[in-house]
Amino acid sequence: MTSFPQGFLWGGATAANQIEGAYNEGGKGLSIQDVMPGGAIKPSTQGPTDDNLKLKAIDFYNNYVEDIALFAEMGFKTFRFSIAWSRIFPNGDEQEPNEEGLAFYDRVLDELEKHGIEPLVTLSHYETPLGLARQYGGWRSRELIDFFAHYARTVFNRYKGRIRYWLTFNEINAVLAMPFTAGGIEVPRSELSESELYQAVHHELVASALATKIAHEIDPQNQIGCMIIAVPRYGITPDPRDQLTAQQKSHEDYAFGDIHVRGEYPGYLLREFREKGITIDITDEDREILKNTVDFVSFSYYMSVCEAHDPENYTTGGGNIIGGVVNPTLEASEWGWQVDPIGLRIVLNNYWERWQKPLFIVENGLGAKDVLIDGPSGPTVNDDYRIKYLNDHLVQVGEAIEDGVELLGYTTWGPIDLVSASTAQMSKRYGFIYVDRNDDGSGTLKRYKKKSFDWYREVIATNGESLEA
Repeated sequence: MTSFPQGFLWGGATAANQIEGAYNEGGKGLSIQDVMPGGAIKPSTQGPTDDNLKLKAIDFYNNYVEDIALFAEMGFKTFRFSIAWSRIFPNGDEQEPNEEGLAFYDRVLDELEKHGIEPLVTLSHYETPLGLARQYGGWRSRELIDFFAHYARTVFNRYKGRIRYWLTFNEINAVLAMPFTAGGIEVPRSELSESELYQAVHHELVASALATKIAHEIDPQNQIGCMIIAVPRYGITPDPRDQLTAQQKSHEDYAFGDIHVRGEYPGYLLREFREKGITIDITDEDREILKNTVDFVSFSYYMSVCEAHDPENYTTGGGNIIGGVVNPTLEASEWGWQVDPIGLRIVLNNYWERWQKPLFIVENGLGAKDVLIDGPSGPTVNDDYRIKYLNDHLVQVGEAIEDGVELLGYTTWGPIDLVSASTAQMSKRYGFIYVDRNDDGSGTLKRYKKKSFDWYREVIATNGESLEA
């Protein structure tokens, strides 16, 4: 017997800015990513520069037919991708959409439908139009709520009946750590007050709820999810002060899910606002809009962290934006992300018990420096380390399902090599498919199947029965 239910949505996840390329083709305007050559936390430049790998990425824009065929060969039931907002509204504030951009996603959907693959679409995946960032100050401006609603209404109408599963904002809780990446705010994090950051997040939360309302009005069959970063936080010792610190840090993660699911700000967050002197403008209309709650909760999961009330006495976690201190019981990836499969089971149970909403794992994967070698059928990668990582996490997913968690699906990040969001490298590879492109921009862009390609195909074909406990 398998733990995974029939109809489970196996697949992979991507973002437009990390795969599409063609940054100035098809009428597309600039997004914030087009001026971020150095990764998620690097300051932007004045315009696109040749060292920005995302400008070309892996050229999914011109290779989507081949890539989707490879996903189909693995047996994908779903494919998560994002619509580049600036491909639809080049500056972000236009009234009329760019038809070439809409038509591109029509063609992508045509290919997915040909192969029976369910689309799972993110409306905003760290891709705020640059015009909105520079002319309006990004999500600090309340005006962006209406611009986003207009964009959402446009694509909901255009793809009505073709896309059933939607996500509003990718990792919405990331604004607090990465204001430009996640909020289009072109001011260094150190120069922003917490009031400014939470005001920007509030605008995104209202926009997310408004998009949810619009989606349900246009098509009651639409299923709308929020998307948050999931990080289990363990007290570094049994000291109650460490456990309380872990709980309080966890509240920072839970808050955005709580608002999306329950339709109002939780008491613990309002207390934090009071005690820290954080003030944000929340109108009565905002409160009404927030009552439009999501149908499911989706999340990314890569690592766990430990927390301490006296963190200076411990080694600080490296390689991630989450913070925390190092867990001495866990190993870490090449980029310092601690590997914790059991943490995924803990997250699934915590979220299910907290919200009683269907869950969807929409990102989970291992970034590694793969080496292309000659195999019996051509160039390949022996990525047993990736197979082990995914296998061990999926075994824990099966355990969570046995625990009673309702889970819609699982999409790995990313099924094909893409430009890393955090480091803007190609060498930090996640895919089952190797793409011949290097950090210096060289390469043929040819696609090669890694060893994990056949492994994941077998996992999907057996609905998880091939996993090794």
